[in-house]
Amino acid sequence: MVLNKKITAGLSVLLITCAVFAQQETSVESEYLSSAEDVVITELANSDTRDNKLVALEYLEEAVNAGRVTPDMTAALDQLAGEGVTTQSKTNGRIVNNYPDVRKRSCDILAKVPTKESKNTLVKIALQDNEPMVITAAIRSLGKIGINDNDEVVNVIAFANRHNIGTGIPAGSMALEVINAYERLAPTVSDRSVMLESLSKIYAETKYPTSVRNKALALLNKLRSESVKK
Repeated sequence: MVLNKKITAGLSVLLITCAVFAQQETSVESEYLSSAEDVVITELANSDTRDNKLVALEYLEEAVNAGRVTPDMTAALDQLAGEGVTTQSKTNGRIVNNYPDVRKRSCDILAKVPTKESKNTLVKIALQDNEPMVITAAIRSLGKIGINDNDEVVNVIAFANRHNIGTGIPAGSMALEVINAYERLAPTVSDRSVMLESLSKIYAETKYPTSVRNKALALLNKLRSESVKK
């Protein structure tokens, strides 16, 4: 009986030891894979060619969708979102890394990483980029992330909206994303006056499609109604 107890106890210790070792081995393997993935993504993001940057974005989106977001990946997304604007490479004084499609896709992926760091990157792009499709993506992602401390994001979107209208050939797609972002952010807004003014400008701009103007008016009326009830 004593011998059987000793054998059973010994087997239990052995099984526990094996389980711990296997867990440690899995953890080390996971860290190695994560590190290797970071290295590949960073190298591709830092490459001079547009195609490599697009491959980096494919890997980044796959990692983000799988919940494998690391600080290196966040840094790569920040860099790619500003490719040619906040991060510039020049040859003979000419910018050679102006890739709006890379910036746009980066902005869309950042929506899936809802952190203050992502929000800060998108705010920077919305203020500094000059490509409507990139600014549109940044606004869309800012709305999805939903962080609006001290109405910062609403004010940035209003700035982008004013600039869009001021071009004389405003992009209806951007106006639509402004409306969608405002709808999502409305519960977080302290002072709705900026948002209401921005929506009024969209409705008043006859160069926008009627569907966009009507959507702006519908949200404007809804927000005004809620303000009156308060």
